[in-house]
Amino acid sequence: MPSFRDIITYRVSNRLRLLRLAGLVALSASTVALVGVAPASAALTGDTTATVTITGGALVITVPVDAASLGTAAGTIGGSTISGQLGEVQVNDNRSGVAGWVASAISTAFTPDSGLAIPAGNVGYTAGTITKVGIATYLAPDPGNLAAASPVVTASTVVGNNSATWNPTINVAVPGATLAGTYSATITHSVT
Repeated sequence: MPSFRDIITYRVSNRLRLLRLAGLVALSASTVALVGVAPASAALTGDTTATVTITGGALVITVPVDAASLGTAAGTIGGSTISGQLGEVQVNDNRSGVAGWVASAISTAFTPDSGLAIPAGNVGYTAGTITKVGIATYLAPDPGNLAAASPVVTASTVVGNNSATWNPTINVAVPGATLAGTYSATITHSVT
């Protein structure tokens, strides 16, 4: 018959074996779970689609607030032309698209403190050199009459954002019967 000590040793020994066996089974089950149930992206390579969104901005025109004098000429019987630069005009197209734009100008008559005005039909516009940024084709029609809104710079075949800057020359045809004095007009630019 086994001794009391042998029975206790057998039971403790079997209990340790049982705990070891249970631990081994648990470890094996978790390993199978990790290996057997792999995530969907566990391939050797994988693609993820990412997107960004570009929003369009505004189409704006900036003009000089106050132009310097366009010039002075002596009155003559046959008339004369006074020409001077108006100041820098700039169109910024931040719409991030392909639509073109048209910058236009219109003038009021050049009016004196008293006497007859020089009509807006006598006011011409020459855009001159256009400084370009971005992709677009620019054209300057140089209208000779600003009595009605007239295109002064256009942009076509636009790709994305662009800008154009120019310093126009305003040409005022002064009739021969014009009285001496200072004449003022408002030249308004717009862009569409």
